[in-house]
Amino acid sequence: MNKAFTLFIAVIFFAACNREKQNTPATKPVEFKETTYEFLGTYDSTGRPNYLQPKDPISSDLLAYINRTLPEGSDLRKTNPDLLNTNSIADISISISSDVYITFVSQNTGSGNAIAFYTYPTANKLSSTKDIKTITYIFPTAGTGTTLQAGDKVKIGHFEPGISIGFVLLKGAFNSTTGILDNKVVHFCSNDILNPEVDINLKKHAVLLNYVAEKKLLIGFEDTDRTTPICDHDFQDVVLFATVTQ
Repeated sequence: MNKAFTLFIAVIFFAACNREKQNTPATKPVEFKETTYEFLGTYDSTGRPNYLQPKDPISSDLLAYINRTLPEGSDLRKTNPDLLNTNSIADISISISSDVYITFVSQNTGSGNAIAFYTYPTANKLSSTKDIKTITYIFPTAGTGTTLQAGDKVKIGHFEPGISIGFVLLKGAFNSTTGILDNKVVHFCSNDILNPEVDINLKKHAVLLNYVAEKKLLIGFEDTDRTTPICDHDFQDVVLFATVTQ
């Protein structure tokens, strides 16, 4: 084979690979076609739940920890990359028969995001949305315009060992004019495999932080497509914490 022909083949191969790379989408829509949506109870026209429990105190130490760990507007890949460079997910696995409560801490976003949860057997690793039978709304809106206050808490249920709980941020799901939730909006889940980004390094949308000082499991969400230049990757768009009690 002469050198000219070899160079010609190399150029064709490079061009084909380059076209394939250019044609690869940054995200792929994730649809929950076989999932039903439920509510923990009723809520008012502002999206505030009528099933709130007594409020949790939010300490200044907790807020300081969040601001140190998830600084607002700062790219977590630079400020705390260990939280992202991991295969661990932000789902909660139940090992002892327990009640689980979710408490709203803060939001820094321009979207009317809803927060919900799903469950699945811990032993059965999720592979697609077909494994999610039910998504249940926790906070109909926990984003911009929310009337939730720091410390507002709900009980999401009693769970037996062997069950895992995952969380969903439904971006802009709450319509503040009609008070209606749109189940068809983009879902950003605590389980990376359910998120739309193609690049495995960009699929994470929730981080789970163990705040040992107060025995709280903090969940921080990023609510923007991470392939876009407008995403700040700070994972502080909505912050909650879970309390698991036996």
